[in-house]
Amino acid sequence: MSGKKCLVPLMVLCMLMTTLESRQIDDITCSEAISSLLPCVPFLEGSLPATPSSDCCVGVTNVANKANTTPSRRSTCQCLKNASTKFGVNADRAKQLPQLCHVSLPFVISPTIDCNSIP
Repeated sequence: MSGKKCLVPLMVLCMLMTTLESRQIDDITCSEAISSLLPCVPFLEGSLPATPSSDCCVGVTNVANKANTTPSRRSTCQCLKNASTKFGVNADRAKQLPQLCHVSLPFVISPTIDCNSIP
């Protein structure tokens, strides 16, 4: 009987660890989002290329896949909004980025977006 009592806390602990691990995999931090989009800087600054590089599009896809909950989408939006203002991102190019990479983002990278309105 005491063996069964030990199994319940162990099972709960395993379930909790699994939940925490999946949350860490799915969520994206601000630094991860910015790091993923570093290959997009030349395009976003409006300099050299007229289209984003394939590495840039991989980064956009990574951000889109990992920002998959309302809280993570909102925090990623706020992060990229702040970064776009700080680093002088060309707003028109930032709005075009998901479409040019064939990626669906629930928000645009813009200094004027209301990140709290993102579903």
